[in-house]
Amino acid sequence: MGFFSKLFKKNKPEVEENTTKGTVEEFVSLIRVYYQASMAVNLGISNLNILPDMALFKRMLKIPTQNNKLGVAEKSRVRKVLMQDYGLPESFFKEIDASVKKNCRNQNDIKGYFFLFQGFCNDLFNLLGNLMQWKFRFSMLLKKLLYNMTTKTVHEILTRSEWKDVSVQKAAWSVRKYAATLGYSEQWIVDFVYNVVLLAKEDQKKELQRQRKA
Repeated sequence: MGFFSKLFKKNKPEVEENTTKGTVEEFVSLIRVYYQASMAVNLGISNLNILPDMALFKRMLKIPTQNNKLGVAEKSRVRKVLMQDYGLPESFFKEIDASVKKNCRNQNDIKGYFFLFQGFCNDLFNLLGNLMQWKFRFSMLLKKLLYNMTTKTVHEILTRSEWKDVSVQKAAWSVRKYAATLGYSEQWIVDFVYNVVLLAKEDQKKELQRQRKA
């Protein structure tokens, strides 16, 4: 799952104007845009240079600044894209807003927040890869089955008290600690994980098709 850690470490999204929806990289980049827009609104940030993902998104789509307040229009636009293209509910964004408000009291907290979020994602996806390796391959036949298996596994990670493998138990505890600090619910994690895994499989399928044509 090193692929995921590289994505969440990115400082700038590699997005092109003709990028089609349905890739992990685009999804993660859009999520980061929403985080940065939420931070801009919550902290009253006026320097676009410290928000690289949002800056690129703003320039690409030529989004005008609303009421001289950075982040308001960008936040609304990226939320609309994520809801329409990836089916994320309104509650998903409310939890991000609450998490940012809780953990980012000033601009100096931004770097630490993304470091925390990166650690959460790395531990979560490494653990999911360990627990659901064969299930992912099987469940890609049906999206509904993948969603149900993702829901079940995330619930286990957040509630199961004992695991046979000590390393798995430590990883599960780490994920729970991150989730509690960030303030994310079980449903938020399910929605996030499901989209990343589904898109990662689609990316893998497209890459195999390109290799066969080469």
